[in-house]
Amino acid sequence: MAEVSVAGVTMRFGEMTALDDVSLDFVNGGFFALLGPSGSGKTTLLRVIAGFLFPQAGRVRIAGQPVERVPVEKREIGMMFQNYALFPNLTVAENVGFGLRVRHVSRAEERRRVGEALDLVQLSGLGARRPRELSGGQRQRVALARAIVTNPKVLLLDEPLSALDKALRVDMQIELKRIQREVGITTIFVTHDQEEALTLADRIGILRDGRLVQAGPPREVYNAPIDTFTARFLGEANLLPDPLPVPLPDGARLSLTSAAAHAVRPEALTLSPGPIAAAENLLPGRLVSRVFAGSMATCIVAVLGETWKVVARDRDLPQLPENTEVWLGWARADTIPIDRA
Repeated sequence: MAEVSVAGVTMRFGEMTALDDVSLDFVNGGFFALLGPSGSGKTTLLRVIAGFLFPQAGRVRIAGQPVERVPVEKREIGMMFQNYALFPNLTVAENVGFGLRVRHVSRAEERRRVGEALDLVQLSGLGARRPRELSGGQRQRVALARAIVTNPKVLLLDEPLSALDKALRVDMQIELKRIQREVGITTIFVTHDQEEALTLADRIGILRDGRLVQAGPPREVYNAPIDTFTARFLGEANLLPDPLPVPLPDGARLSLTSAAAHAVRPEALTLSPGPIAAAENLLPGRLVSRVFAGSMATCIVAVLGETWKVVARDRDLPQLPENTEVWLGWARADTIPIDRA
């Protein structure tokens, strides 16, 4: 295990700045997600930490040692790629043990450590198979076993679950978290999937246009986004601008905490065909549509010239026809003040 830190890291490709003065600490033994839209710099930052790229400015430290000019093979990292990059002509055991052979580990030690790694990812007994004989989830486990069998200081994962279908991806999220906790290795992973980041990570860093926008525990970043970009990128957010575009209709009430824009998460809202007496915040709207998604449903509501979403269990939402006048209510504590950016 090792702490990783980057300080003032800048990475340019010609006239394009992929990373702009990024500073971030990854705590020893933590599970950290780098999240952002395409082109935000998250994969570039992972490759800088790995040693595939050397930054033009800034420092990278692993276990307190500067490594920004140290080649990848000397950084004691484990890396798992999006496409797994397994050798098709090698068996599962040979794939897992490849890094050990490169390090000239004895055959006996290699067999022991490969066996332990396969046990950890629940693939014991499949060492003689070829990658083509495995399911997608099993190939993902082989790639993970190969990444950790060398006992690296840091595990780097580049969108490790994106190639899996939804059901298997959820199962592997649980397994990946279990393995990371059992091994206790400092883990940094790149993802574009907000739900995956919230499920797996102890801390999240959100990047935009090469700059770090916000970092912190998932609950903190979700409940207190620093700006409208973060509020809308990490989950859904309904926005109340400042000033309001129209006067409040009769019966409406708002409890706003400051002269700033405000956001309300869709799951914090209650939808009713009539005013909600107990609601601390109350706005009228018009039901535009309702989207059924099994146990959950989403209602699209026109509010103050904007389009809002309400998400709840399907059975908790009233069955109303489109274009019905409705009311939305929520608690004062669920109003999030945010910057305009």
